[in-house]
Amino acid sequence: MPEDRLHAPVGDAVSHVPLGQYIGGDFRPGRGSMRAVHCPSNGHLLAQIEDAIASDLDEAVAAASEAQRAWADMGPVARGVALKSAAARIRDSAEELALIDALDCGNPLQGMRFDIGLGATLMEYFAGLTAEAKGETIPQPGNKLTFVTREPMGVVARIVPFNHPALFAIAKLAAPLAAGNAVILKPSEETPLSALRVADLIGDLFPKGLIAVLTGGADIGAAICAHPGIAAVGLIGSVPTGRAVMRGSAETLKQTQLELGGKNALVICEDADVKRAIAGAVKGMNLGWTAGQSCGSTSRVLVHERHYDTVVAGIAAEFDAVRLGRPEEEGTEMGCLSTEAQYNKVQGFIDRALTSGARMAAGGPPKGVPAEGFFVRPTLFCDVAADAEIAREEVFGPVLTVLPWRDEAEMLSVVNGLDVGLTASVWTRDIDRAMRLTRRIEAGYVWVNDTSDHYLGAPFGGVKQSGIGREECLGEMLAYTETKTVTIVSQG
Repeated sequence: MPEDRLHAPVGDAVSHVPLGQYIGGDFRPGRGSMRAVHCPSNGHLLAQIEDAIASDLDEAVAAASEAQRAWADMGPVARGVALKSAAARIRDSAEELALIDALDCGNPLQGMRFDIGLGATLMEYFAGLTAEAKGETIPQPGNKLTFVTREPMGVVARIVPFNHPALFAIAKLAAPLAAGNAVILKPSEETPLSALRVADLIGDLFPKGLIAVLTGGADIGAAICAHPGIAAVGLIGSVPTGRAVMRGSAETLKQTQLELGGKNALVICEDADVKRAIAGAVKGMNLGWTAGQSCGSTSRVLVHERHYDTVVAGIAAEFDAVRLGRPEEEGTEMGCLSTEAQYNKVQGFIDRALTSGARMAAGGPPKGVPAEGFFVRPTLFCDVAADAEIAREEVFGPVLTVLPWRDEAEMLSVVNGLDVGLTASVWTRDIDRAMRLTRRIEAGYVWVNDTSDHYLGAPFGGVKQSGIGREECLGEMLAYTETKTVTIVSQG
């Protein structure tokens, strides 16, 4: 590849990013069509990359399969050392990676610094778990011994979205690598740059070919799901994309790990500390992290009618105070949406809510930001019915809906009345009520008097249409292993 095509223009903030497919330990152009990568905050061209196609995937899988055998044979201690070294390199390049993501996905620089640190922490966490893929023995009579081992699956794939590009690129490599697998990583075609830079930074720490990064759209994603040499696919994405991954993986009976969307409820009870609950509702929207583009955002607040007006006014004031700005600038509290498609989708939800008669308590046209950018002010709707589109559908943007409730049973019916269930939050001073509601709310992760925070080793994932499996815990690593039962009969 010519030097002027290998990297973005010298002097550009993304100049260290190799612009190619990472296959067999090297970067080279894909065989597909050229795809432009733009900065969502101002429309500037950041890079152009040829998409990967099926023949690129074939080569990546072949190289990964060969490397995986050597990687598994290294043993858990050596794998842990390599992963810790990778985490150290990522920490050393944290500022660069954070800036790449701020430019590429529109999230503010401070939030992306947190992402890089979290990704490195998760890689260190799984580095420490490499020896925990343990088996067991089964008691047998006489001269028989039965034991169960856990073995890596081989080559697995992880498909990650646009909202946390570097975090997911780092963290979603970690668990399957710790278990002894090779990994094919497909970042979003909209935000591929930090994943390519991560491969460039850490690739030489692993057997050549063990990690591949393939960029492109739905076609290469479908090819990954259908490929017979890939044993499992993990996805973070929307519910429709999760269904597509399951359909595409069915022919080869791949195992799937899916973390999908949600329309997550934050319940404020009559006895809650209302001031803290308002702050929690704002925090739960992840505005300063992803401009609300987070599957775990608590985007519908159900507040006891006694506090309805106070909560609406309090959240509106907090939303109006959020400082929008260029994501790469210090002091920006909220950046922009990551893609034009997402911007149009969010604006469509807002326009339809207004047309249907919902009251916008906060929001409106953004000011002081580039007109070319995909900026949307934090938007609050109230005075809507529980069955309104804006109260039931995942917007995946900075849009929050507030609903009043009086009867607990009716409130729970609204909370659980959707086909998704990723997260929820309950605000109360009553421990009995907290225990009762957390049991009855249908969600995979429930906070009490808190929102958004994840804790190392605590399983994260959803119920119903919000996904299959759990991540950020030992279970994530074990999901990329197969159990093998062995029985030995002594001839002595």
